[in-house]
Amino acid sequence: MKIKTTILTLVFSTFLSLYSFAGESPVNSTVERDVRVEYGEFKNHHLLDNHSFKLFKYETDEKTKYVSFPLPIILWDNGVQTFLSSRFYFGKKVVEHNGSFYKLYHNKIYKTDKLGTINYDENDKVLNEMPLDFSITKNVVLILICLVLMLVIFGRMAKSYKNNPIPTGIGRLLEPIVLYIRDDIARPNIGEKHYKRYMSFLLTVFFFIWIVNLFGLTPIGSNVTNNIAVTASLAILTYLITTFTANKSYWGHIFWMPGVPVPMKILLAPIELLGTIIKPFSLMIRLYANITAGHVVLMSILGLIFIFKNLLGGTLSFGLAFALSLLELLVCALQAYIFTMLSALYFGSAVEEHHDEH
Repeated sequence: MKIKTTILTLVFSTFLSLYSFAGESPVNSTVERDVRVEYGEFKNHHLLDNHSFKLFKYETDEKTKYVSFPLPIILWDNGVQTFLSSRFYFGKKVVEHNGSFYKLYHNKIYKTDKLGTINYDENDKVLNEMPLDFSITKNVVLILICLVLMLVIFGRMAKSYKNNPIPTGIGRLLEPIVLYIRDDIARPNIGEKHYKRYMSFLLTVFFFIWIVNLFGLTPIGSNVTNNIAVTASLAILTYLITTFTANKSYWGHIFWMPGVPVPMKILLAPIELLGTIIKPFSLMIRLYANITAGHVVLMSILGLIFIFKNLLGGTLSFGLAFALSLLELLVCALQAYIFTMLSALYFGSAVEEHHDEH
């Protein structure tokens, strides 16, 4: 059951993250702002999902060269079209494949001509046709790595209990966390009678968010929960589980509150129903906003090193960034805890037995 829930959560996140795109900041050609503009583009690039893992770049006498790990591009355009993202050369080249031309523009793939022409309407909206994009991006790769990592770790941890009640290896580290989620999150908020039904999801979502948040702190990692589609998929799963496991008492208090005059029941029912949608929406925004804000602040502080260009400013910026990085390690686990705790609260409200006194 736990493995099925793990696969469902991560596959659903992967599917939605395929459709999340973001634009790039415009380039300012003013010489005095070259450093700030270049670092601003680097910061935005770090926060965005991409079609390749860019490692580093270096200058030669002729041009700038990039070293990266390309990912597969998968398009549906009169059939499946596949090729490596390296052919785009980070959006600088037009790709000709099976007689069609494609251009990577602002992290989106458009059909174009041989020259890579992008057409706009009067509102600066791109008119070029977009093929259906199922490409494997950085976020998708890291989600799949997280899936494999969790299956291996928890699979081995489960096997270790067959012959020995005391866990070994990494199980010694993870067992207190699992017990904490069970005894301090699931049982108090859901209840002794129903908490086991939700443990697999709560454990999956906690460790998934924690691990992908830690990936975001690595040099070549991508900030997965900075992708609104990923946080939305997790919130939608919480909403669906809450909705389809709720008892009659839960729905009765939404559509026909006991002890309330009939005119007020008619007025409050739509508001209560809207509240069931607002709860997962707040889950989505809270996780997305907190993780994104932390990375923006951290990258901005690091950028001061290149702007000050002196020993004092660079030292202060590095020290502050180092302290903030340690704080980010705490935030990674804290956001996983908050999402898990609130999900447990919603599950508890869905299965709570109400005893109304008249």
